[in-house]
Amino acid sequence: MRPPFSLITARQSLGFGAVVLCAGFSGPPQASGFIDDTTAKIESRTVYFNRDFRDGHTSNEQGASKRDESAQGFILDLQSGYTEGTVGFGIDALGMLGLKLDSSTDNSNSGLLPSSGENPRGSKDQYAKLGLTAKVRVSQSVLKYGALLPDVPLLKYNDGRLLPTLFNGAMLTSREVKDLTFMAARLDKYTARDSTDAQDIRVHCKNKRYACNVTADHFDMYGFDYKLNERLTAQYHYAELEDIYRQHFIGLLANQPLGDGVLKADLRVLKSADSGAARAGSIDNRALSGMLSYSLSGHTFSAGWQRMNGANSMPYLDGTNPYLVNYVQVNDFAAAQERSWQLRYDYDFKAIGLNGLSFLTRYVNGDHIKVLGSDQDGKEWERDSELKYVVQGGTFKDVSLRLRNATYRTNYEKFAWDVDETRLIVSYNFSVL
Repeated sequence: MRPPFSLITARQSLGFGAVVLCAGFSGPPQASGFIDDTTAKIESRTVYFNRDFRDGHTSNEQGASKRDESAQGFILDLQSGYTEGTVGFGIDALGMLGLKLDSSTDNSNSGLLPSSGENPRGSKDQYAKLGLTAKVRVSQSVLKYGALLPDVPLLKYNDGRLLPTLFNGAMLTSREVKDLTFMAARLDKYTARDSTDAQDIRVHCKNKRYACNVTADHFDMYGFDYKLNERLTAQYHYAELEDIYRQHFIGLLANQPLGDGVLKADLRVLKSADSGAARAGSIDNRALSGMLSYSLSGHTFSAGWQRMNGANSMPYLDGTNPYLVNYVQVNDFAAAQERSWQLRYDYDFKAIGLNGLSFLTRYVNGDHIKVLGSDQDGKEWERDSELKYVVQGGTFKDVSLRLRNATYRTNYEKFAWDVDETRLIVSYNFSVL
């Protein structure tokens, strides 16, 4: 049996970490940056999650027709400074704890807590995970090895429940050239948001788009972000999941003052194909998506468009969020040959003197979906809303309260189910160092 993530990460990182610490404490002058620049913060996160599949059945692959759980999470993020000198060394730590507040065997498996593994099925009362990361800095380049939370176009870690997904591997970020950011990484393990066990990295098999539980030895990626000027940034990234898929990404981010407001554009192109032995099957997808928004006096009006071309849906790693403008609260609108559009409205109440209060609502509609084993075009839509308030003063200053609601409907119920969903999230960040 593979040991839990905390032990794997500790074993892989502590050896190098010991060297790091020895170098860092070789003398008081060398250690000053390591100690003085160290920061530590804790996030307290209370989550209530309710998802109703609206089908009234308990025999579908989702299990019971309803998920209803609440849990309390704590995330410790400790980041050391670097030892002084041409080459600086440091070490970071991520500690996470999840506690069950309310759950039942009938309504468990919400993604907040690990399954108990018992019959009848339920959720564990608590779980914890630890990740250690060694790091080296030379000039404007940083190499990290160990537990990572990657947030780049082709790998954005999932943080949609109580605790985030953790990845394990090495990642280099370099800003040696003005206005140019280069990154490269090799990852080999991940720990799901509701798990403590490290797993081999794999492709996500939402709605059985690809063969499930097909793992790979590693996932490689590299990319460039170049700031052409104050209003325009160009991006190119490449990734490959060994013997499963490879993926190219080109992006363009732009903003332009227009009248009394600001016009922004976000364009994304992804091309995916099977790789090597194609162990998850044939993959052929070209995903085009873009979002245009205009902000004025607290209001932001946005319109998005997304199109899937090719024989298959867009692949992405399990435990990650796909980098698509129409990836929203419940759905990704990335099925084979799907075309979708989005309308969104945001309002910041600061414009009328209510600091800390914000609101968003959006509607996404998708059609022309190629449904496996059917000649009928699949259709789906989702409507989301969110109200958020950050307490501005007093005893509870900086406490964040967020209410999220989603309605999702589809006509191809063999692979997807109608959903009504509500999430309530109360969080608070505070520094301990």
